[in-house]
Amino acid sequence: MRKLATIRVIDELHPIEGADAIECAVVGGWKVVVKKGEYAVGDLAVYLEIDSWVPTELAPFLSKGKDPREFEGIKGERLRTVKLRGQLSQGLFLPFDVLRGAVVILAESADVSEFLGIVKWEKPMNAQLAGMAKGNFPSLIPKTDQERMQNLKKEIAGAVESGLQFEITEKLEGSSMTAYLIDGVFGVCSRNVDLKETEGNTFWQIAREYDIEDKMRIAGLNNFAIQGELIRPGIQGNIYKLSKPMFMVFDMYNIVTGSFLTPHDRRALTKVLDVPHAPVLMVDKDLGMGSIDEILSWAEGKSVMGDIVGPEREGIVFKEVNGGMSFKAISNKYLLGEK
Repeated sequence: MRKLATIRVIDELHPIEGADAIECAVVGGWKVVVKKGEYAVGDLAVYLEIDSWVPTELAPFLSKGKDPREFEGIKGERLRTVKLRGQLSQGLFLPFDVLRGAVVILAESADVSEFLGIVKWEKPMNAQLAGMAKGNFPSLIPKTDQERMQNLKKEIAGAVESGLQFEITEKLEGSSMTAYLIDGVFGVCSRNVDLKETEGNTFWQIAREYDIEDKMRIAGLNNFAIQGELIRPGIQGNIYKLSKPMFMVFDMYNIVTGSFLTPHDRRALTKVLDVPHAPVLMVDKDLGMGSIDEILSWAEGKSVMGDIVGPEREGIVFKEVNGGMSFKAISNKYLLGEK
């Protein structure tokens, strides 16, 4: 589960050119604009990531004097990527004393999302995609959510030191889809829900169109899951100008061994099954100097799903070639709406 609100130490503070009242605080790989003098290097604070839905009582100023919005019955606001006086700002710091009375372990990196009532904002799914739930997402299969690289500064430094190499794929803008075969039973899931097969549900329609169930059975892929992105007209504004839905694989999971296939084995199996794979931008790529800013710059660029002047891609996903660490880098141009 994504840690939306964590206890963190302020790593660095930097001035912002031309700004007297604000400065840039750094924690891990994140940069956040704060009031000048509010924090010092080494201070403990609570860091809220972008896409956190923040209850009004925690940060009423986020509503800028207007009535707060509402999400999942919680009045508040969503944290977005913004620029203030030319400085990128991602997230929000709250003073450590907001945890007064908390029954949690008050240690660095501790997750305090639940105590603070922080939930993850997600765009509402349209009716054709939402479908009817058969049950919860299968507990035997990991959900599809890569960690953001800004939370892995030390791990990335370790990967550079070890000379690890990665597959880099384009992160597509759509809806996460999982097809599984567990003890002979085939099913299809959205990001969070196991879906009933109903008329008009796009997840099941695409599974049938690609004949995924029969292909898994023929290949002997029992207790196995295929995960990918469903992209189609009507999802996220159809930025890829598609005329019909597509499913593009980005992961395959062996439930018996409890492990994902390596990038090489995954790509090979998609060819055997004749199902499309997410765009592969590079294979066997190192992380250069491991700078967060450098790797984030790689995330920016035009999608290979579009034409020569296609849309700004959402970002890129890194998966270690031997099946080890993985993470995503989201384009800041994309987050700022510079598409």
